Amino acid sequence: MAYDEELADRIRDALGPDVAHVVEKKMFGGLAFLVGGNMAVAASGKGGLLVRADPDTAGDLLRAGAVEPMEMGGKKMTGWLRVTAETVTDDDALDEWVRHGVGYAKTLPPK
Repeated sequence: MAYDEELADRIRDALGPDVAHVVEKKMFGGLAFLVGGNMAVAASGKGGLLVRADPDTAGDLLRAGAVEPMEMGGKKMTGWLRVTAETVTDDDALDEWVRHGVGYAKTLPPK
């Protein structure tokens, strides 16, 4: 499954002024948005949104519902979240998830 191009456009809108400092890169079968070389969010090739989160607070975000740890090769990835497409149909909800991802990516050392 290809990533949702409409969701990718909505992510660009949600990035607002940060979009100038973001690099887009196809990865994980989707389209990732990188800040300082670190993935912040992605329109997933499996649908929905991938979000980079602080591993120390990711558990709180998981309790938000319709969110699960990202799995790669059957292994749960700490600090990486999969948000369902239904959860981000609302622009305010998408904005909040994008802010989480960008905010955390900005705390990481640039690559």
